Amino acid sequence: MALELRQTLGLAQQLIMTPQLQQAIKLLQLSRLELVETLYEEMETNPLLEEQVQDEAEEDNAPENDGDEPAQESQELPEVTVEEHARDDMDWENYLSEYNTGWAESPVEGKEAPSFENITATKTNLSSHLMWQLNVSNLDEKQRGIGIHIIGNLDDDGYLDISLEEISEITGHPMEKVLETLHLIQNFDPVGVAARDTRETLLIQAGFHDLGGTIVEKIIMDHLGDLETKKYEQIAKCLSVMLQEVLTAVSVIQGLEPKPGRIYSNEETVYITPDIYVFKVGDDYEIVLNEDGLPKLRINRYYRDIMRNRDSVSEKARTYIQEKLKSAAWLIKSIHQRQRTIYRVTESIVRFQGSFLANGISRLKPLVLRNVAEDIQMHESTVSRVTTNKYVHTPQGLFELKFFFNSSISSVYGDDVASESVKEHVRNIIKSENKAKPFSDQGIADILEKLNIKVARRTIAKYRESMSILPSRKRKNLY
Repeated sequence: MALELRQTLGLAQQLIMTPQLQQAIKLLQLSRLELVETLYEEMETNPLLEEQVQDEAEEDNAPENDGDEPAQESQELPEVTVEEHARDDMDWENYLSEYNTGWAESPVEGKEAPSFENITATKTNLSSHLMWQLNVSNLDEKQRGIGIHIIGNLDDDGYLDISLEEISEITGHPMEKVLETLHLIQNFDPVGVAARDTRETLLIQAGFHDLGGTIVEKIIMDHLGDLETKKYEQIAKCLSVMLQEVLTAVSVIQGLEPKPGRIYSNEETVYITPDIYVFKVGDDYEIVLNEDGLPKLRINRYYRDIMRNRDSVSEKARTYIQEKLKSAAWLIKSIHQRQRTIYRVTESIVRFQGSFLANGISRLKPLVLRNVAEDIQMHESTVSRVTTNKYVHTPQGLFELKFFFNSSISSVYGDDVASESVKEHVRNIIKSENKAKPFSDQGIADILEKLNIKVARRTIAKYRESMSILPSRKRKNLY
């Protein structure tokens, strides 16, 4: 059987994402900060784009007719048709006028948007704070070199993350010198830093407060396990002291810091600006897009004049301007589409979650992407992109749009309940429980069943752990 090469023609259909469609999808899933950065980058690379200031926007939007004829109502922007080659007979003046305005202003004026602080401050981290104390301390060069290695090997909680033998080997100094320097650093601020475990840092702090030889030191030395499980009577029996003395010592230990380095954490506070606001107006809710800080783009007037006088530039320059014009027009249209899509998705969420907006998280309903997608006749992937990294300010607080999508929990009778609503019920039950007799996971499940929520004990345990709530035996407080 001989092998040979042949050329054949075949006709097939294939979905191909154009660069314009890829750009529209990218804009849809960007966060607010990323969108602002992208728009400014586009203005730098595309000379036809410029930011429209407020005064010019009002001038451009002013009606041009002086007669009594009413201004034409604004119509939805038509789809942009992208072609391989620009047509010479295109009406560029009309084309430019349609894509030369920023997106719509906020439909509600006079609303007081919630104020958000935007204050930045330089925080001192743990390493620099300890190095400053090391430099002002009366230490010799050997101790200073050892101290630098100790401070450089502390973790975020302030614990020493290297053995003393390794420090001695690296610095070339004897173990006695390393221990002497370590004890000096452990009494720096914050006290207890550079400890090797929780017991050591608590003992250092107890000694700093002149509690050496007391019940506090004995409990830290020998009974941390019993302290964790709140076996206070057993501790009192082992130490041959009164229970009240143990309880007093425990209150002192609770005032110590088990992680001394965390007060100098490098974590910065992130302030979130919502993409959309939901206001309660009477018995209804009003949705307002947040346009503050977003640059309003338009076509540069200089290039508009060039396109009106096509004979004033060369063919090569005209082709370049036409390509940039299409890119600019598509970008403006994509931003319009992005804002409209966010508005429609939020509008649908408000319809589904009206009880939450009125009563709080306990009335949150189960919701999946398909429900919203079918409501606004869009694909689920589009809804997923819209709800990613987008935030809405509601009468109940600030939430990410994805927060409103929850799995459902079966009820004893009637409609299902959202998982976030169940968590809120669990949180409220534990908050109001008797600390001497805290509810077990099964007890919480029994209470929820009386509230028409059917949930298993292991589900309660999973929700409790996700909310960082201790089990009942560790929440118990008899005294």
